[in-house]
Amino acid sequence: MQIVTDTGMDLYLPPELMPEIPIHIVPHTITLDGKSYRSGEDVQADELQKMLMATTSFPITSQPSAGDFAEMYRKLAVADRDILSIQMSSGLSGTYNAARLGAEMTPEANVTVIDTKTLCAALGWQVAAAARALKAGWPVEKITALVERIGAATESMYTLDELKYLIHGGRISHMKGLVASMLRIRPLIGVEKVGGTYSQLGMARTFEKALQGLVDNMLKYHKPGTALRVQVLHSYNHAGVEALRDLIAPVFNCTWMPTHYMSPALAAHTGPSMVGVAFAAADVFEGLP
Repeated sequence: MQIVTDTGMDLYLPPELMPEIPIHIVPHTITLDGKSYRSGEDVQADELQKMLMATTSFPITSQPSAGDFAEMYRKLAVADRDILSIQMSSGLSGTYNAARLGAEMTPEANVTVIDTKTLCAALGWQVAAAARALKAGWPVEKITALVERIGAATESMYTLDELKYLIHGGRISHMKGLVASMLRIRPLIGVEKVGGTYSQLGMARTFEKALQGLVDNMLKYHKPGTALRVQVLHSYNHAGVEALRDLIAPVFNCTWMPTHYMSPALAAHTGPSMVGVAFAAADVFEGLP
């Protein structure tokens, strides 16, 4: 069996947690100032944010097509027709549907497509766990159950200091976004698990209070002192990352995953100020191969 995913994923883990089998990634496309880039291939996250800060234009992202997935499945099926395709949330992108249609276009492959209802680091954790289980020889049904268990236990949330990219990308309504921008309100945004869409967790008048708001929301899921796996990601906000880590560290017993840039395909919708966190109870990952 082989594993496929998309660039709605961030996979940054310590070497001892990284699977030693290939993970095949079908990229999203980012178009800016008339040029198109494959996320993670033609442009990296820091490069994209530097480009955004140097232009008045806004980026446009495009999901992989069904044909892109079919091409990947067809190529992989030559070596092994069993494929597990783990995609970002169908509530935030049409990528899952494209993967499903791509599977229908490829009868020579036996593709199981999973809608994780999440993205970013939370998706990366599921993909990595699936790859480790696959290497250990687990059957697809057991791997699928593992992916679902990690997804159910993991939360993701973020905030940002400027809203123009979210407004332009339609992630928040134009009128609400303009009002929030005028009032300098920073939203707290999470990913709900039923439809896999963004949900508003609160708002703050300053970025510092917004970061504290993320920690307050973490406390709605776990008591102080709980052992957690935690990963802080950002678009291009190193100071925000350090501030958020400093707020989280005294509250929980953290196993920290590497801090890193968020996928360019995702960060295109936030601009450079975004800081986010993924977290789950550490015991969810016990017993992984």
